[in-house]
Amino acid sequence: MDNVLRKYLPERAVESCLELIQKTGAHLKIVNERVTRHGDYRRMPNGKHQITVNANLNKYRFLITLIHELAHLVAFEKYGRSIKPHGAEWKRIFQYLMLPFIRPEIFPSQLLPLLAHHFKNPKASSSTDARLSIALKQFDAQNTDKTYVFQVPLGSVFRIYNGKLYKRGNRRIKRYECIEVATGRMYLFQPNAEVELIFE
Repeated sequence: MDNVLRKYLPERAVESCLELIQKTGAHLKIVNERVTRHGDYRRMPNGKHQITVNANLNKYRFLITLIHELAHLVAFEKYGRSIKPHGAEWKRIFQYLMLPFIRPEIFPSQLLPLLAHHFKNPKASSSTDARLSIALKQFDAQNTDKTYVFQVPLGSVFRIYNGKLYKRGNRRIKRYECIEVATGRMYLFQPNAEVELIFE
């Protein structure tokens, strides 16, 4: 397990993560990319705890995702199954488990202030924190010419991962109104949603 984790995590985080996995009794499974999620936690019918994390994540996002999922396990074990998955109990556990990792030996210095801000009140997904998400994406292996919704000019058409086309509308407080070309229905997009610009 130690050698496997070295492939996916920042070097200085491996030992602490291994201890956490062993302490919680989690079975970590590294899986192929899932577009809709970075990882998940589930209690198996036999009572064992399984955590899955996408193999394609960069080391920093992999670490955040792993701790996110371990926080679910710890929160459910400590407070019971009736708590909200991303409620106050989970947030406290996530903050507590993540705090020892928010150090310059583990994360690049440009990520530290964004992480500090994010973990004041962690969201259900780090992807909904647009500034942190965009900063993390610069460490992706296939960091080519990505376009984000916030970069798409008003009125331009773009395609998302499933092939659907949208026309970018106005910005609301944090998100962007986008009209699906085929149906005319309006959807709200996070500014950091990755898209392919079709025409301006």
